[in-house]
Amino acid sequence: MSPADEALIVAIARLIPPSRHAAIGAASPIPAAASLLAREMSGNLRVSMLYQRRGNVFTDGTGELFDLAAQGRIDLFFLGGGEIDGAANINLIGLGEWPGRAVRFPGSFGSAFMYLLVPRTILFRREHSRRVLVPRVAYISAPGTSPPGVFRRGHADALVTGRAIFRFSPERARFTLASVHPGETAETIRAATAFDYDIADPLPETPPPSREELALLRGPVAASLAPIYPAFVSRLAA
Repeated sequence: MSPADEALIVAIARLIPPSRHAAIGAASPIPAAASLLAREMSGNLRVSMLYQRRGNVFTDGTGELFDLAAQGRIDLFFLGGGEIDGAANINLIGLGEWPGRAVRFPGSFGSAFMYLLVPRTILFRREHSRRVLVPRVAYISAPGTSPPGVFRRGHADALVTGRAIFRFSPERARFTLASVHPGETAETIRAATAFDYDIADPLPETPPPSREELALLRGPVAASLAPIYPAFVSRLAA
């Protein structure tokens, strides 16, 4: 795995506290690694990985995940998106004529359910470009905010990309650029982002991974992930 991917995992892991129970969807090695790293750092996080025998205690898969979310027993979830806009809406459907005939994304599945019922969601995407971070998503798989009268327990807490970290205000339905990764500036992030946002003042640089974080990531975290995501773990930096 590239140093940039390791930095992305570490940046997400640092945002996880004070959550007590993080749930990971299917085919999600990056948030899985981040959650296991956060558990190693704090020793106080339950991590449940959907569809993984070694990663959870579910006996009924998705049904139990949704039940726990509805009961308020999951604190944190993770969502990506083919498109993410400035109001924290995500598009997992596709592009072009409905239902995304030009470009197909993985599908919405339970993203809207989890987004509304889990108190905190961390959005993430390795690619940070104007084709991903758009003014308005083509289709809304899961809405960043909801109108008055709609029951909603949770919202996006942050958006982490390979270039920066944004924090989200549900009251204002707007992101704030919270930090830029090493080598980036406010100007480079603005040029690569199609939606509008605020900027923290002063704007800090995201601290790079520490030796301790990298040692844990490449050691016990990699060992725990290997049975679940062997190809992903094989790419971890030596």
